[in-house]
Amino acid sequence: MKVGFVGLGTMGAPMAGRLLDAGHDLALWARRPESTAALAARGAHVCPTPAALAGRCEVVISIVTSSADVEQLAFGPGGLAEGFAPGSVHVDMSTIAPGMARALAARYAALGVGWLDAPVSGGEQAAREATLAIMAGGEAAVLEQVRPLLSMLGRRIVHVGEAGAGQVAKACNQMVMVNAIQACAEAMHLARAHGVDLAAVQRALMGGSAASRVLEMMGGRMIARDYANGIESRLHHKDFGLLLAEAGRLGVALPVAACTAQQLNALMARGGGRDDTSGLLGVLEAAGPSVAD
Repeated sequence: MKVGFVGLGTMGAPMAGRLLDAGHDLALWARRPESTAALAARGAHVCPTPAALAGRCEVVISIVTSSADVEQLAFGPGGLAEGFAPGSVHVDMSTIAPGMARALAARYAALGVGWLDAPVSGGEQAAREATLAIMAGGEAAVLEQVRPLLSMLGRRIVHVGEAGAGQVAKACNQMVMVNAIQACAEAMHLARAHGVDLAAVQRALMGGSAASRVLEMMGGRMIARDYANGIESRLHHKDFGLLLAEAGRLGVALPVAACTAQQLNALMARGGGRDDTSGLLGVLEAAGPSVAD
């Protein structure tokens, strides 16, 4: 297929590389042209504008940062909408507000262009190994049209519902995951205050009902004090802003998420936005004396 890709960051670059390796005719657009160099050297075509990218492709996949970024990419000056032919599809794999996904789907529908919000979970390693979990919102027929592409990027593809439903599922995913990171930070904080071996505590917990991928990965980073790798916490901070805004709009109580959001706020205030979210342990340690004190 003729596929376009926008968003060549930590996640997007290996995803685009997978499509290129599979033999698809891959085209790229990026705000920073230097980010396209590696894939261009392997044969990907670089387009000067999003509109030119859309005009060349049957499907464009994007994975960028915010709702505003996706809206600008799609309908800003020189955006994808200016180049798409009827029957084309925009698959957005970013994490954005459900309302924005619904609004973009409606605007595209008026042009005869398909839409899928298909955010992902699994992180950089899953992107490299093509084992991402993909949560899709949009028309079932559009999903089937692009399923061969998505199957090269993820191991589990779930059609959650209509446009925006994929983003709702991603918000739920982020709540469970980041609340778990906060719980791990509190566990490590308590264990350290007692003066016990944190690695031994982690090994013990991994053998019981508290075992999880979050405890294994994030707990390991907390033990090593290695906050430089992983997903930048500013992205989880953004995600929690989205989900709490939705909760406020709907009148849904999310007390645990609200507390975790405050810890993320504190991490941002400490300048930890570029650190991995396991840096939440540092927020607890800075808050006051330990239990042992």
